[in-house]
Amino acid sequence: MAEEKIRTSPDVCSYVNQDNNKLYIEVSLPGVKKENIKLQMKDDSFFLAAPRDDIEYVTTQAFCCPMRSKEARAQYEDGLLKIEVPFKDAVEGAVDVRIN
Repeated sequence: MAEEKIRTSPDVCSYVNQDNNKLYIEVSLPGVKKENIKLQMKDDSFFLAAPRDDIEYVTTQAFCCPMRSKEARAQYEDGLLKIEVPFKDAVEGAVDVRIN
């Protein structure tokens, strides 16, 4: 039977740009191969799983505000996953209400 890997949360740093329209997320994944990273994003959260030989990094985190997940970009280099995702417009999808 295969030995089960230890699961641990990676170091995650997130911050907003100066224009307050994008969220940047940096995830430390030392020793992980790019092709082994699974990143799934929704407008309100993201899930990440990244195994290496001895452990598996896993995390699920919620966003503070609605995001444009379909416009997210991610880049991985030297053990650091960088994600950039824009915020949704606060009134996007709003409907006009008729006032009587």
